[in-house]
This record gives sequence, structure tokens and C-alpha cells, in this order.
Amino acid sequence: QVQLVESGGGLVQAGGSLRLSCAASGLTFSDYAKAWFRQAPGKEREFVSAISRRGIRTLYADSVKGRFTISRDNAKNTAYLQMNSLKTDDTAVYYCAAGWAASTGVEQYAYWGQGTQVTVSS
Repeated sequence: QVQLVESGGGLVQAGGSLRLSCAASGLTFSDYAKAWFRQAPGKEREFVSAISRRGIRTLYADSVKGRFTISRDNAKNTAYLQMNSLKTDDTAVYYCAAGWAASTGVEQYAYWGQGTQVTVSS
């Protein structure tokens, strides 16, 4: 059974930082690209960032470029999202996803975590 478990969310003031982690089990971690999506109340789930299987290729939404950094440690079966200079607009539930290739589309990812709440206060 595939499981993706996110952690690291919480409440932070604007300008602060958080690091999200996504621990995977039940799959060969290095066979899958990883991505982070987020969903704010009343909005659709949106792409944040993705990383290829070996970490060579990364993608970012324009809204987070220069502030967020995605990474992965295949030896630890874990992906990360370092979030700096957080803004109130970053408030959302953040989801980890695994798929065959790094892309921006929700439909490209077969496995999803339950999400972790990130709240940025002004």
C-alpha cells in the first residue's frame, strides 16, 4: 500500500520560513517524480513545485519562484519543500504527490498524501 505522509506545516508569520517533508512508503521512491500542490479554502488545487526522479529537473509555479525550493533524498524516501519569505497568500493545505514524470498537472500524479496545513499570518 502506497503512503505519502506530509509533515512540517504550521502557523508562521509573514516573512518566515517552513520546511515541509513528504515521507513515502510502499513504492520504489526513486521511480517516481514528486510534487507539491496546495489548496486554499474555496479554491482549486494548484501546482506549487515538482522534481524529477533523480532530482535533476525542477519546476516551480511563478508565484513561488525564488522563495520555495524543492528537493529529495532518495536514500531517505523523502521529498522536501523549503518555503522562505512566506506570504499570507501562501496559506493553504499542502499536498505531496508522486507520479511518473515531473509536471504541473494534477492528473499526472497517481498517489497523494493527506495534506498538511500551512497558515501564514500578517
